[in-house]
Amino acid sequence: MTAQCETTLKKTQGAEMGFFERYLTAWVFLCIFVGITLGHFFNDAFQQVGALEVAKVNLPVAILVWIMIIPMLLKIDLRALKGVRSHWRGVGVTLFVNWAVKPFSMALLAWLFIGGLFSGWLPADQIDSYIAGLIILAAAPCTAMVFVWSNLSRGEPHYTLSQVALNDVIMIFAFAPIVGLLLGLSAITVPWDTLLLSVLVYIVVPLVIANVWRNRVLRGKHGYLRLQRILDRMHPVSLLALLATLVLLFGFQGEQIIAQPLIIVLLAVPILI
Repeated sequence: MTAQCETTLKKTQGAEMGFFERYLTAWVFLCIFVGITLGHFFNDAFQQVGALEVAKVNLPVAILVWIMIIPMLLKIDLRALKGVRSHWRGVGVTLFVNWAVKPFSMALLAWLFIGGLFSGWLPADQIDSYIAGLIILAAAPCTAMVFVWSNLSRGEPHYTLSQVALNDVIMIFAFAPIVGLLLGLSAITVPWDTLLLSVLVYIVVPLVIANVWRNRVLRGKHGYLRLQRILDRMHPVSLLALLATLVLLFGFQGEQIIAQPLIIVLLAVPILI
């Protein structure tokens, strides 16, 4: 059964990109444009959706993230953590960059550019919030996109599975303390309930749902074939959820983006660096 699973996953990873996946970058930019446009013309509606939150965690976005990420998490066998040993160098480099370099380097760049060089062009009362947003962005590696780009680049599936599984486990314990530490150093107070709930909603819950679903599907005869059929059906749904998430996120800020394009450009500088 294990060999069958490996063969199925390899075929999936090596499959030729379809039209939708081939032009994913174009769809992303289109959704950004659509989100900003809709957010400008239907600002009240987007603000009502944006207000559906608990501890500053938006519930509609959380649902879309679940739809986007659960099909990909279905590929993860939690027992694959033991496979980390065979890829320890690559995994070690990735984890070092994710948790020992990226959050701290982004904090430095945010302080240098947003708090220093660009401060004269930014609203003084919002600079701390911009720095906080960049730090949180840097400390939140996207599990979904790891799978997306690994699939598009025909990456080795077991390496990806073991790497993502380990990174998710570390994220559960490391995300909140690292972000809290960096935000504290920046003299910014962010509620711990928001940080912890974000980890719970975006990582723990979908990982548990996917693992329970995977185990149920794999029970009985032809379990891996059934799992592959589910993955094939849900693949386009997952991509649509990704694009819908972009529309929502940029729709929430449509008015601000149109009203303050210079600020958006300045905030993009540390990210691009």
